[in-house]
Amino acid sequence: MRHAAELTGAAAAVAARAAYTVLRRTPPAGQQTWARTNHRGEPVTLLEGPAVAVGAITAQVAAAAVATHDPERSPGFGSPLAISLAGAGALGFGVLDDLKGSGKRRGLRGHLGALAHGEITTGTIKLAGLAATGVAASIQELRARPSDKPAADLVINAGLVACGANLLNLFDLRPGRAIKVATLSAGLIAGGSALTGNGAGADAVAAPLGAGLALLPEDLAERAMLGDAGANALGAMLGAAAATSLPRPARAGLLAGLVALTVASEKVSFTKVIERTPALRWLDMLGRRPAQAPGKHRRVREEDKTVRSGERVFGFLKPVFDKQVARQEP
Repeated sequence: MRHAAELTGAAAAVAARAAYTVLRRTPPAGQQTWARTNHRGEPVTLLEGPAVAVGAITAQVAAAAVATHDPERSPGFGSPLAISLAGAGALGFGVLDDLKGSGKRRGLRGHLGALAHGEITTGTIKLAGLAATGVAASIQELRARPSDKPAADLVINAGLVACGANLLNLFDLRPGRAIKVATLSAGLIAGGSALTGNGAGADAVAAPLGAGLALLPEDLAERAMLGDAGANALGAMLGAAAATSLPRPARAGLLAGLVALTVASEKVSFTKVIERTPALRWLDMLGRRPAQAPGKHRRVREEDKTVRSGERVFGFLKPVFDKQVARQEP
């Protein structure tokens, strides 16, 4: 079936927007349950995260059904259910941490330190849950594609899912940042898959990419954020996509990189690194509102130019979603 990635991505985008509309109109347990304050001290909703995850998982399940009956699919696309499973597990544990987490303990050091003193945090439960999710998704992948080294592939693939989920969540600190990182990651996975001759990468990343981009305007406008639910689900699905479409050496190298970044995050602030690096700062500010001091008129600065550049880059999304956004506004 031709253009499978485009169809899956479009389906994920539509499903994510539909889920967001429904959730905004009838939020489970009420609006206040999902209300949070962003880095500016302004109110945002966490409902973006479940909507993105539900959209991506729905499209991936549909893709799995199509792949079952499509002889033209490449062998590497034999396990879209593994990607769905990774997203569903990460969504569930992410929602738990979003709604029940206290925020007093942060990072691996914080949660594992609490565990060493007999305290079980929701973050610790989530870390264990993401590991279990990675193992389950990896087992599903190995069922679809038997391996000559199943033990090694089980460990690598499970690690990609769990580390991908955890690491992407660390970038969800500024508007649009996590989705931009997810977009770049999806491109690298698809490109790496194409270079190896597998060609399954574009299909594998289409659902999380489409769902994330569909709600990027809400994120950049600072009306909503992914939260743990959305960031964990997108990261887990991208990790599973890499597991299903990249050769073992590439997967092992990618896992090493994810582990290194996770360890580095315990000592280095990604936000500070981005702020100090002009190219990264420009990309991070693309499409975002510039910072401004309270009570002062905003002056035209480089940040304003960056926002206008972002509006041109992401402007193609605006006409599609304006009607739905207008209906959701109180």
